[in-house]
Amino acid sequence: MIIGKSKKEIEKMRAAGQLVGHVLQELRWMVEPGITTFEVDRAAERMIRDAGALPTFKGYHGFPYSICASVNEQVVHGFPSDYELKEGDIFSIDVGVTLEGFVGDTATTVPVGDVSPESLNLIRITEECLARAIEQCRAGLHLGDIGWAVQEHAESHGYSVVRDYVGHGIGRRMHEDPQIPNYGKPGKGPKIRNGYVFAVEPMVNLGTYETKISADGWTVVTLDGRPSAHTEHTIAITENGPEVLTQVTPRVSQQEEAALCN
Repeated sequence: MIIGKSKKEIEKMRAAGQLVGHVLQELRWMVEPGITTFEVDRAAERMIRDAGALPTFKGYHGFPYSICASVNEQVVHGFPSDYELKEGDIFSIDVGVTLEGFVGDTATTVPVGDVSPESLNLIRITEECLARAIEQCRAGLHLGDIGWAVQEHAESHGYSVVRDYVGHGIGRRMHEDPQIPNYGKPGKGPKIRNGYVFAVEPMVNLGTYETKISADGWTVVTLDGRPSAHTEHTIAITENGPEVLTQVTPRVSQQEEAALCN
C-alpha cells in the first residue's frame, strides 16, 4: 500500500531531506585522492549525530555503516573500508538520515581527481536521467513514466540501467511502497497522487545491466566489471509539481565566491 503524506509530514520530511542533502554536499567536498571511504563514513556519522539525527543505514537489516560507499564497478551498498580513493576513480556515496521520525535519502557519484571522459559522461547521463525522472513525478502520471524517463535516456546514449535494484517510497521507513524501477512503459503502473514521496535513484552502467553480490553479502557490482554511476533524490509530489526535498544550494569554493563578487 502506498502511504500518502500530509502537508505536516512533508514538512518534517523536508527537514530530514535538507539535512541529508547538506551532509552529502559536505562529503562531496572531502573526496580527493588518498582519502579512505571509511573516513568519509565517519565524517557522515559525526555530522548526522551532531545535528540530532540518526544515520538510517547503520544497523538497517544488519548493514554496519552510515553510508554506502561504492567505487567504480560497485553499483550500490558498498562497504566503507580502508581503500584509498585513487585518481580516476568514480565514487558513489549514498546516505540516509532519520530526523524526528522521518527519513531523507540521497546519493551522488563523484569523480576523484581527473577521470576519463568516459566516466565523466557516465556520471553526466546518470544525473540527467534523474532530472528527467523527477519531471515525471507529477499527480496523474504513472510509475511507468518515471522508469521510462530513466531507461530511454540512458539507453539512447548506449548505457544500461540496473534491473535488480530500484527506487522506493519513503517516509517513516526508508523503504515503503511502491518500488520504482529505472525502466518501464509510459502510462503503466500505479497512478501518482499528491502526497506521495519517492526516493528515485537511477543506477546506470557503462556495460551490461547485470549485477552480482560480492562475498561480503552486500556490495553489488557489475557482472562485467565495468563502471556504474548512481544518483538519488527524495521527491514529494505536490499540487505545484515535484518538490526535491534533498536538493540544497550548491556550496562554492572561496575562489568561486571571489569570482562571483568581482
